[in-house]
Amino acid sequence: MARFLTWLWRYRNYIVIVLTPLLLLPLPLIIPTPEAKCGFVIILMALYWCTECIPLAVTALLPVILFPMMGIMESGEVCIQYLKDSNMLFIGGLLVAIAVEHWNLHRRIALQVLLIVGVKPSLLMIGFMSTTAFLSMWISNTASTAMMLPIANAVLQQLCDTEANAEERDFSLTAAKDGQENQAFEMDGLVTIFFFFTVVEQRRLKREQKYIKLSKGMSLSVCYAASIGGTATLTGTTPNVILKGQIDELFPDNGGIINFASFFGFSFPNMVLMLALSWLWLQFMFLGFNLRKSFGCGTKKDSDREAYQVIKDEYKKLGRMSFAESCVLVIFTLLVLLWFTREPGFTPGWATVLFNKDKPYVTDGTVAILMSALFFCIPSNLPRCCGKSRDGAPAEAPSPLLSWDIVHEKMPWNILLLLGGGFALAHGSEKSGLSQWLGESLIPLQSIPPFAISILLCLLVAMFTECSSNTATTTLFLPILASMAAAIKIHPLYIMFPCTISASLAFMLPVATPPNAIAFSYGNLKVMDMAKAGFILNFLGVITINIAINTWGVAIFQLNTFPSWANVTKVP
Repeated sequence: MARFLTWLWRYRNYIVIVLTPLLLLPLPLIIPTPEAKCGFVIILMALYWCTECIPLAVTALLPVILFPMMGIMESGEVCIQYLKDSNMLFIGGLLVAIAVEHWNLHRRIALQVLLIVGVKPSLLMIGFMSTTAFLSMWISNTASTAMMLPIANAVLQQLCDTEANAEERDFSLTAAKDGQENQAFEMDGLVTIFFFFTVVEQRRLKREQKYIKLSKGMSLSVCYAASIGGTATLTGTTPNVILKGQIDELFPDNGGIINFASFFGFSFPNMVLMLALSWLWLQFMFLGFNLRKSFGCGTKKDSDREAYQVIKDEYKKLGRMSFAESCVLVIFTLLVLLWFTREPGFTPGWATVLFNKDKPYVTDGTVAILMSALFFCIPSNLPRCCGKSRDGAPAEAPSPLLSWDIVHEKMPWNILLLLGGGFALAHGSEKSGLSQWLGESLIPLQSIPPFAISILLCLLVAMFTECSSNTATTTLFLPILASMAAAIKIHPLYIMFPCTISASLAFMLPVATPPNAIAFSYGNLKVMDMAKAGFILNFLGVITINIAINTWGVAIFQLNTFPSWANVTKVP
């Protein structure tokens, strides 16, 4: 029996691949309607995504096979969903992130911030969290976590070592002094030395426990800050781009309600609030609220100076800012400025004045591709006229800021297929009539207050994303939420936006996100440590998001009215 169960476990992926479609097959056979056939595809993909029996990106390609074979959509209509404007926005954002990482600009920013905040435990945690969150707004959450955790470990190790050396010096001085005083009393001297060794051992154990706890708190603070920071910008994490793509696909007349500026205007204050609450909770769990110890209150120890020196030495290793770093920083800054000013909302943006007079010709995706293309056109070194190499021959031209080999190596192509698979599912739901059927089925929910619906759905998504990727979670939930919103006549963004951000609240399990897994390997963490800290943070995140959507979210998106574009949408 044990051998059979072991065999089942080892072959579980193949069993799921074969059995799942066979068990679901009665649905389209007994109910041979387009809605049932589309439901079969969605359920099959959901189970494949949850179990990861085949790669997520391969599952995302199933609509290319199943929709045409089931008569839901033509192949050409399905395939065109895999490279839309939202994908271009995502590609442009990823190219900028790759350039920032390639030239180590993110490391320079991180170390500079840490030099400013100092090395007191609470200030250090604030510094690591704020820096990680800022970096995660622009580069991948995984990259920012992988970069910050080794720095945090090095600083904490230096603090611990310096404190140990200081205690050893104190012990040596005290022991020598007492030894001189007790030369005439040999027995008393032996007792005193034994006592000191006992005290030193107790101090060592106490110090180790203290730094193990601090290491756990710092590791969790970095991985949580990475997930929270990614929610602040439209390109910060994949679910945000999926939201924009699904809104544009399902509600084509929305007038570009989701753009970089409007998304940032809502999400950035929410991110800051979530970050502050996370810091307070982690401070309480791992450092306590002894302000004198945590913040230092003006005291400076040798351990603080030496730990600060570690950060300073790391920063010095980077040297002066190179020409390539400067170019990347300028392009990055210009991209952000162009995104903010393209369509700020309170005044016509440059795109409206110059290009979008009658149609939205220029989008955030256009700007992202324009600026990221410059990385392939600008040299990485300042060109010199008549420059020569060491052997006297004419110097070769410098390489550009980015080469395609670097992009090919670092670009997460699988995410682009996941985005496309989500758009294909949404389009298939509309074409088959499944969206209309779902909307009609959910009409009884009109009797429930909208804020209660939002909170319950956020909790459901936050729970679901703990055991499934946030990309798959958003892809599955958003079309259903859009149908529900249209059916019960509430603003689609009122539930779609909070649920999108909730998909990034995977704080409880090491396998929930790559940042969690990296932190788990670094910080002497147990699953229970992460579960206890993450459980409370999940609730805090859901509460924060719903406060945001009911306050400044209403003002930014006019969420207290049902928009006309949701009435005439493809989702009845």
